Amino acid sequence: RYHNYVFGDHLLYHLPAKFHVKADIQQLLVSVVRDSECEMYPSISSDESYSLVVKEPVALLKANRVWGVLRGLETFSQLVYQDAYGTFTVNESTISDSPRFPHRGILIDTARHFLSVKTILRTLDAMAFNKFNVLHWHIVDDQSFPYQSTTFPELSNKGSYSLSHVYTPNEVREVIEYARLRGIRVIPEFDSPGHTQSWGKGQEGLLTPCYRSHQPEASGPINPTLNTTYSFLYKLFKEISWVFPDRFIHLGGDEVEYDCWESNPNIQTFMKQKGFGTDFSKLESFYIQKLLNIISTLKKGSIVWQEVFDNNAKLQPGTVVQVWKEQNYAKELSSITAAGFPVIISAPWYLDRISYGQDWRLYYAVEPLNFSGTQEQKQLVIGGEACLWGEYVDATNLSPRLWPRASAIGERLWSRQDVRSLDDAYRRLTVHRCRMVRRGIAAEPLFTGYCDNVLK
Repeated sequence: RYHNYVFGDHLLYHLPAKFHVKADIQQLLVSVVRDSECEMYPSISSDESYSLVVKEPVALLKANRVWGVLRGLETFSQLVYQDAYGTFTVNESTISDSPRFPHRGILIDTARHFLSVKTILRTLDAMAFNKFNVLHWHIVDDQSFPYQSTTFPELSNKGSYSLSHVYTPNEVREVIEYARLRGIRVIPEFDSPGHTQSWGKGQEGLLTPCYRSHQPEASGPINPTLNTTYSFLYKLFKEISWVFPDRFIHLGGDEVEYDCWESNPNIQTFMKQKGFGTDFSKLESFYIQKLLNIISTLKKGSIVWQEVFDNNAKLQPGTVVQVWKEQNYAKELSSITAAGFPVIISAPWYLDRISYGQDWRLYYAVEPLNFSGTQEQKQLVIGGEACLWGEYVDATNLSPRLWPRASAIGERLWSRQDVRSLDDAYRRLTVHRCRMVRRGIAAEPLFTGYCDNVLK
């Protein structure tokens, strides 16, 4: 794969060099020092460190695991350039490298607009070019349920946009394996109890009936008062935990609207019985805690959006909280880490919000640990994610909206804290954007200019 990225079509012919170079790299020798983990899936604790020495006649790439090899191959491919005469050149280099944060993610949303498998695979390629290692797959939502469940086939039969807008078990496996070969974890998100309108189409009795004038008129969030709800969730998440090999499942838990619960007489009675009064956040927490227990019995870890923490749900140790609300997010980081929970930062990196100009500079300037807290608290920040929500995004504009804006976030999450220069970053990103375009990624320009070696 990387031979092709470096040399492309030049495998077919050799351009004559206009001058003789005394030193030649004859070979790139790759060695894995410890157990390679070649047959395994990447995880939050995967070792991605590597060392690279480029010196004639043999360049050496060493890593403890195969994950470091993948990152080192990407670096080596970025060191090679072609001069005006077509000669491939690489500067002598000695590099020792490892990521600053272990979780470096991209969120894609396949519910608001269906994304073809081909589009997802191309996104995984681009992620590898930028050393991202987590695909956060927000696979279902109110609008559609494209995940084809073998346990509950009616969920996608009735909840997808159409029967051709689904991800079959084979396609899901293809995405997971394609990601694995690039050192990328796939974390699915099945967001509940809100964002579940499409679930109700294929699972009768799951959603709460909303009342108006003593009559049920519509349906709202999942009904948290019924035993049948948790029996369904156990079976569904048992399947999900088997299909997706990663240790974590994202459970959502954001933006639950309480009006429907409030209107329902059965829910009001349940609230009184439980002593919740009129505090519907307690009912939400009741639901979330039951779901967290289900995930725990399935031997998986949970990721939740920040509302779950904000509503004082009793979280199990190790539950990861994802911070997405931009207002006062530093204070939120302080609170969550003070309570001892690991954190993923997304608040400053919502790429679906676009503006005229070079907004990548704002993303690049973010310092993830810029909040008040002890060293122990800051170690609980496991990384961040660039989120590209799909209300206005499908295959036609996903790539240029993501890249190279997400590349700036990728560098922030990989590189050392003191790598801060916007001017240096601009020069690197301009070159890298052209590199991505050459590799078939429709990355938009950072500013005016042009790319060498890109076909007219």
